[in-house]
Amino acid sequence: MPIAFALLLFSIYSQSARADGHESTKKNILLICVDDLRPELKSFGVDYIHSPNIDRLAASGRAFHNHYVNAPTCGASRYTMLTGQYGPYGNQSLFDRAEKLDSPDASIPASMPEWFRVNGYKTVSVGKVSHHPGGWGGEDWYDHNILEMPRAWDRQLMPTGRWKHPRGAMHSLIHGEIKPIGSFSENKMEVMQSAEGEDTDYHDGLIADAGLEQLENLVESHTPFFLAIGFIKPHLPFGSPKRYMDPYEGVELPPIPHPEKPDWQSTWHASGEFMNQYFHHGQDPRKDKDYADKVRRHYAACVSYVDHHVGEILAKLKETGRDKDTIVVLWGDHGWHLGEHGIWGKHCLFEEALRSPLIISSPGMKEPGTKSNAVVETVDLFPTLCELTGLEQPDFAHGTSLLPQIENPNAKGHTALAYTGRAQTLRTDRYRFVLHKDGYVELYDHISPKRETQNLAGENPALVEELKEILLTKTSKLN
Repeated sequence: MPIAFALLLFSIYSQSARADGHESTKKNILLICVDDLRPELKSFGVDYIHSPNIDRLAASGRAFHNHYVNAPTCGASRYTMLTGQYGPYGNQSLFDRAEKLDSPDASIPASMPEWFRVNGYKTVSVGKVSHHPGGWGGEDWYDHNILEMPRAWDRQLMPTGRWKHPRGAMHSLIHGEIKPIGSFSENKMEVMQSAEGEDTDYHDGLIADAGLEQLENLVESHTPFFLAIGFIKPHLPFGSPKRYMDPYEGVELPPIPHPEKPDWQSTWHASGEFMNQYFHHGQDPRKDKDYADKVRRHYAACVSYVDHHVGEILAKLKETGRDKDTIVVLWGDHGWHLGEHGIWGKHCLFEEALRSPLIISSPGMKEPGTKSNAVVETVDLFPTLCELTGLEQPDFAHGTSLLPQIENPNAKGHTALAYTGRAQTLRTDRYRFVLHKDGYVELYDHISPKRETQNLAGENPALVEELKEILLTKTSKLN
């Protein structure tokens, strides 16, 4: 760490510690991350979904119905959430950042958990918070000498159970089954499963148990805490205990909106992970409605499975009485297409891949339970938590505090930036604008019933130039 930067962090910590003589008056932070969670929740308008615990959190806080991630892939999206900066695109983004930290000439800003850590917080990570569950690299993602986020966590945990290692737990089914490396026919596993068993027979049950244990330890401390708990489901494969599937058996699902593959240039993605790395037994949800509905039901069951564990965590927080001084955040790391645009996955710049749930519940907040329709983005979380806890907001963060929307659910938002390796997009409260590296442009009007099924770029050259200028201004901050 450069000496000047270390002195800056020490100064920030010292000033914070001297503010009132005891850090325990600061609000704690409980951050719950959910992998591949689109807004497939009852509180976000999907009526057939059973998500009572997340819905109760939304009723006690502020649900942001137009929250957009900055990248439609786990590693790059979590980079923006954990650093507060737009960054490179790719699942190795945080590991690449970690390598730069070792350079004596590097001047890398602190991550969000590090910022809270040097300001007197105990920081603990459980499960999948950064891209690799546990936050380690190496073979099977279990080398504790290779950190995805150096200096971020006082403690980082990833229970492995029968899945042996974090890589195995990442793509797993019941009783320790691990997805083999590779995508050949002999190296696959079932794409969905609903088996009789306990919650800990699937892996998120172990993450929940470890999270509960860490929460119990932290609430007894006189030090404020930043506890991040990351659940893996509903990431592929869609497996969960049968009791979470039972409520969806026989339920008629609404039709998949705009299921056709775009016939114009777009960021359409071929869904290779879903289609090629799991067994489908000759069935294709793009051609078979019954099979598509079956997949959607298993995804929904995974959402309900995670919702149960979110409820356990929130119940424990309330039981300890620390809900009165703890800010709770629930964040989905990106969306996931369930057949829209002919996609079963993410990795594109359509609405379904970029829109995800964000709920912030802060003790004493005004108008709890009233949703915000403001357009916001993931990089906003870092400055928001700083303002809610009274910490200095870092000048290197690219986002904007959401305190105005937390205090007034009708407060306006701003534009949201997202990117892949081949294109960038700007979301306004009305339009989605996409600029490809080859100069091709997409423009979609979300007031129109056709939304992202009709490219209007050729009909609105002046608007295209206006949005292009705004996009290029935002992308100038890209690392």
